Amino acid sequence: MNIPVVLAKVRDGTVLSPSELNGFAQGLASGDVSDSQAGAFAMAVCMNGLTENERIGLTLAMRDSGKVQKWDLSGPVLDKHSTGGIGDNVSLILAPALAACGAYIPMISGRGLGHTGGTLDKLESIPGYQTSVSESDFQNIVSDVGCAIVGAGEGIAPADKRLYAIRDITSTVESIDLITASILSKKLAAGLEGLVLDVKVGNGAFISEPREARKLARSLVNGGNGAGCKTAAFLTDMEQPLAPVAGNSLEMKNALEFLCGLKDFPRLRKVTVALGGQLLALGGLVAGAKEGEAQITRALDDGRAAERFSQMVSALGGPVDLLEKFSTHLPSAPMVTDLIANESGFISEINLRALGQAVIEMGGGRKQQGDILDLSVGLDQIAERGQVVSVGDLLCRIHAKDEDSTHLVSGNLQAAFTINKVQPQLGPVVGEIVN
Repeated sequence: MNIPVVLAKVRDGTVLSPSELNGFAQGLASGDVSDSQAGAFAMAVCMNGLTENERIGLTLAMRDSGKVQKWDLSGPVLDKHSTGGIGDNVSLILAPALAACGAYIPMISGRGLGHTGGTLDKLESIPGYQTSVSESDFQNIVSDVGCAIVGAGEGIAPADKRLYAIRDITSTVESIDLITASILSKKLAAGLEGLVLDVKVGNGAFISEPREARKLARSLVNGGNGAGCKTAAFLTDMEQPLAPVAGNSLEMKNALEFLCGLKDFPRLRKVTVALGGQLLALGGLVAGAKEGEAQITRALDDGRAAERFSQMVSALGGPVDLLEKFSTHLPSAPMVTDLIANESGFISEINLRALGQAVIEMGGGRKQQGDILDLSVGLDQIAERGQVVSVGDLLCRIHAKDEDSTHLVSGNLQAAFTINKVQPQLGPVVGEIVN
């Protein structure tokens, strides 16, 4: 393949054929496409965009640049993806709930990105849990337990891995065309029959404007359906944390408290149930989303989801008694400090990026790719938007390794909560569906 000819076509807005897209993706994976050529491609796509057929073609080409899982199971193979937010530990709850309802969930997850936490980092707060497993072990655990949440293996969409690294240093991460192909190529490599996407909207999301979030959701849905995977997307609110926590071990504890019925978190429940109900419908396990929502709710409330999660953790090297002793197993920070309100009124706004950045500053997120995380640090008991507070009331608790870390973030955290006399208008946590 003549790579400069392909680049010229993208530069000039000439439509690429499936064979050209496939050849370019294979070149990314093999190294025949240089870094400068990959950067030129990303910038041209970012500037000129792709047609819908090109977007689907690029998705399939990047998927097929590596291994694609094949399954022979008694139920549908399903998954979900979130664009990321604060307190979003839906995957930890939804995967075992879906498995309890007869679906199979081979969930390929990632690490923290920017101000948002990563599912793999949260799971690694469980001692012994292995996020990297062989293909045969992955297949066996999904078949036996019904779900496995792990990281992408070396052979999963290598063209995307290469292009993503280039995008990160060429200011082309925001391209909806490239975001779509990146997300879908990795998910479709898992051999999915159904996929639901949770596209966050608000100041804590990567996309804050509803119009742009809707555009991304439509691109993802059209791309998934065009690639042969039944796909739907929800727009969900990220103007406040989905659950009142931020940080790896704290979010893992939050998910376990929810699964074990010790605490309920209404916003977290609403998103989990909505995504799960739609997925069960996409997989043909129920006649419609409402029936699916009822099944997910029962699996959460009767303990079957918790039991599946326990089986998954044990199969992946974690403790067999995690449900009974999670407070003992999960790491905890040595210092916990209350952050209190210094004025009275309604919490009208919460700067979620500031909350996520505070976790990073305390060592709970990465500033550079190779950083070792302190999985114990973070925030909990985060106050809600619209809540009435008086002077001295709790805004959140800071879990830190020492007093210096606490002082480092407390000022920015205080400023993250806007308090005034006017009660804010709150929108629904689960907004429109795109399908």
